[in-house]
Amino acid sequence: MAEVVNNPAQHRYELVVEGHLAATYYEISDGVITFVHTKVPPELGGKGAGSALVKGALDQVRTQGLTVIPQCPFVKAYIDKHPEYADLLKG
Repeated sequence: MAEVVNNPAQHRYELVVEGHLAATYYEISDGVITFVHTKVPPELGGKGAGSALVKGALDQVRTQGLTVIPQCPFVKAYIDKHPEYADLLKG
């Protein structure tokens, strides 16, 4: 799977798989990143691209020391299934 890349100009983390762009969109304010929407093209459905995208984004967020608000249901579900990221959540 390709590398997840932060695109601050577009406010999104991106993952390109098989020529298709999956992205999770965010807003950052005062050390808090709010994931607002995740978009995975139908061509990538069921291939793990969405999970790889969110994992890569959360790994980068951790290194930046940001706190997460998972407004996006996909990101929230990912964190619920992967408790190793629960410490990133804004309490």
